[in-house]
Amino acid sequence: MLNVPPPQPFPAPGSQQRAAAGGRSKVPLKPGRSLMDWIRLTKSGKDLTGLKGKLIEVTEDELAKHNKKEDCWICIRGFVYNVTPYMEYHPGGEDELMKAAGTDGTDLFDQVHRWVNYESMLKECLVGRMAVKPIAAPKEISSTLSEEKKQLNGMLPEKKVLGASAKDITPSYDWFQTESLITIVVYTKQKDMNAELVIVDCQDKRLRGEIIVGDHSYLVEIDLDHAVQEDLTVNIAEKVGKVEIILKKKDKTHWKMLGQPLEGHNTFIRQVDRGLFYRKCKLVSKTEVTHDTKLFCLLLPKSTHLQIPTGQHIYLKQIIAGTEIVKPYTPVLPFLPLDFKEPSCPDGAHIYLMIKIYSCGLFTQALDHLQIGDYISVSNPEGNLKKSKVQTAEELFLLAAGTGFTPMVKLLNFALTEVSCLRFEVQFILSQPTKDWAGRQGKISSSLLSEFVKRSRKDSKVLICICGPTPFTEQGVQYLKDLGYSLEEIHAFTA
Repeated sequence: MLNVPPPQPFPAPGSQQRAAAGGRSKVPLKPGRSLMDWIRLTKSGKDLTGLKGKLIEVTEDELAKHNKKEDCWICIRGFVYNVTPYMEYHPGGEDELMKAAGTDGTDLFDQVHRWVNYESMLKECLVGRMAVKPIAAPKEISSTLSEEKKQLNGMLPEKKVLGASAKDITPSYDWFQTESLITIVVYTKQKDMNAELVIVDCQDKRLRGEIIVGDHSYLVEIDLDHAVQEDLTVNIAEKVGKVEIILKKKDKTHWKMLGQPLEGHNTFIRQVDRGLFYRKCKLVSKTEVTHDTKLFCLLLPKSTHLQIPTGQHIYLKQIIAGTEIVKPYTPVLPFLPLDFKEPSCPDGAHIYLMIKIYSCGLFTQALDHLQIGDYISVSNPEGNLKKSKVQTAEELFLLAAGTGFTPMVKLLNFALTEVSCLRFEVQFILSQPTKDWAGRQGKISSSLLSEFVKRSRKDSKVLICICGPTPFTEQGVQYLKDLGYSLEEIHAFTA
């Protein structure tokens, strides 16, 4: 799609659906094994655990015995599920589930699809809890845990606890008040802090401020002592890394305390261990782009500060037939400016999503049936594309198939406004063209990529971004490696 001197093309949008999870290959499901069929089965009253509704405590030895396709138990975050009935309904196939058969699959689950609400999807498959020996948590962590959490897990996973050497880089916070304002100040101890690294939500007196520091997350989470108005302000002193969250008091009352700390308050852990946070966003418009693709515009709450970085995605969550379903989508710009001299900046209040509606797609059909004014849950952003890699690239290639085009939209705008040496050329290549199509056709291959993806010189800094259905992305990455490009020069968009 986008490249730089010399001009070269890219395999362009086709008609397949984008992969829903990083590194996960979808497999064809048998008839009657759709997501809706699974939901119907879970509500049929059939015993899916084999224990007739009884919950048990599972030892490691007992879990290990259930490691076959016809008898497969998996532990996720201390809970054990019999996933045998789910085997034929799993989009990733049986082999993917079998990787965690008879073991604790939490880490594997987090790597591949931590965004999936397994509690809802597998609630009828719950066997029971793991028998875990209680272990004392470090004092600074244990004080933030609820009694219920302590009893359930015994301790926080060891990977979440920072060592003593990290304390000097751990952010801290303070607060002060005037007659009408409450100001929470977070000292991140980091330079180059910016608005995209700060996410603030205030809902029903519950304040949640998350600061992203590298691959870690610092959280201020408090049940406020008094009510505040809907609108809030976030100020950032970028050079010194100070973040101010300014709230307006509803009543000009003197606060004796900021409020009660909640479970995750004042913790500094890896971002992947934090878990996703959702807020309700209002659908304000729905515009037809093509016969099967629409541009959805969602409005963030007044009490939310959220900017989605270029190259990152969010998750939408819907309750469908009583089951929580989550899917990833990459925000786009409402339009691409014809003049790239000035950046097209979002207003910070709206999120635009270009979504293909599938006739048999349970989630997209539900999305399409939303009415203007309806609400949908939207998560915090995720993704690992570093803007600096784009800014320092001398040659940039964007390879997109189907709805894999969506992350390229904001990336295209960013690259053409931020990187002066880049110039733009596009190639469309269709895998299933109509009779009147006169352009290039075919599927991604080594020969196709070798024709279009070429360095202008041996030592040029190249970045190749690729997104599309999982087979397209996985094959594309392999072809690029075969052509001599390193993994450092390749960024695959996955969710």
